[in-house]
Amino acid sequence: MINKIIAKIKKDPMLPVSLLAAVISLFITPPSKELIGAIDWHTLGILFMMLTVLEGFKQEDLFRPLVKYSSGFSTMASLSLFLIFGVFFTSMFVTNDVSLIIFVPLTILLFRSVGREECILPVISMENIAAIRGSLLMPFGSPQNLFLFNSSGVSAGNFILHMAPLCISSGILLVIFVMVFYRREKGRKIEFKLDLKPWKKEYRARRITYLALFVMILIVIVSRTNLWPAAVCIVIAAVLIVNRNLLRSVDYVLLVTFFCFFVFSSSITANPSIESFLQRTVAGREYISVILLSQVISNVPASIVLYPFSESFSGLIYGADTAGLCSIIGSLASVINYRIYVREYPGKGKDFIKVFTLTSWLFFIIVVIPGYFLSKWRFF
Repeated sequence: MINKIIAKIKKDPMLPVSLLAAVISLFITPPSKELIGAIDWHTLGILFMMLTVLEGFKQEDLFRPLVKYSSGFSTMASLSLFLIFGVFFTSMFVTNDVSLIIFVPLTILLFRSVGREECILPVISMENIAAIRGSLLMPFGSPQNLFLFNSSGVSAGNFILHMAPLCISSGILLVIFVMVFYRREKGRKIEFKLDLKPWKKEYRARRITYLALFVMILIVIVSRTNLWPAAVCIVIAAVLIVNRNLLRSVDYVLLVTFFCFFVFSSSITANPSIESFLQRTVAGREYISVILLSQVISNVPASIVLYPFSESFSGLIYGADTAGLCSIIGSLASVINYRIYVREYPGKGKDFIKVFTLTSWLFFIIVVIPGYFLSKWRFF
């Protein structure tokens, strides 16, 4: 039994880390109705729906049109740019989490088909950066953006205007990263070996159902409706009707990991001593404060916690949208990326963290100082 537990920890270290963090935090702030209510159930609900429906996409090969289009690229650099900027632009509208759930499995599939698995980790690390930096442009691109946008009263046009320099410069920097990574390829051609089986007629109802559910989820995400619990019920009911076995394939480990991190962040931020400390230290130091705190509780709860004590809205939001580049905890979108990878490559979690950290920190070092000076540009 002990050996099995150790093997499980080595296979997926994020789960025991999140569980331990949640348990420790409950000694800091005992469980209560307020603590349960502070958990981000909305994000958990959206994540469950997307994991379920996209698992259906995977089983029924519904990404085939996108796979066929991707197979038209002739070099690794062009293919990687397509995938990275697919994440970059879709994250603006369907959030950074969802864009990674869509494109990271596609990246793994395509790179396997061309026999270039050694490129997977660097490219999905750049996709992680693309998700974080692309989503910052729109008020609804990420949960922290939406919260800060709604709380501040800033107009959408003013918001986009102030975030555009970060977004555009990040896109240019990502192109440079890709070109440097493939600098030795010199136009080397790639050949796809895809085994695209024909769709089975008897599963047509499943495919139509998954597509309809996917559209519904996107509407729920973009509209930010409070009816998301009804959408969760619809997804469960529909899947039970067309393919109940699909629910067994959902990545519940990722859901539990997110839940534990939410418990940890809610418990920490509900502690009066911590709140008092933040009141004394945040004002005037918003940019660095949110970056540092995000490495403990991630950027969404860090934004929520620090907003009441902030004097500079621009410092807070620029810092929150930069914090995800420092560590996996900095943005929980990175945890999703990590989990997708280790499901495909069990036991390779340390490799992911090493490559992810190296790539993200290189990007962070380049953008953090310009971001600090840009944060002096007030929204109001």
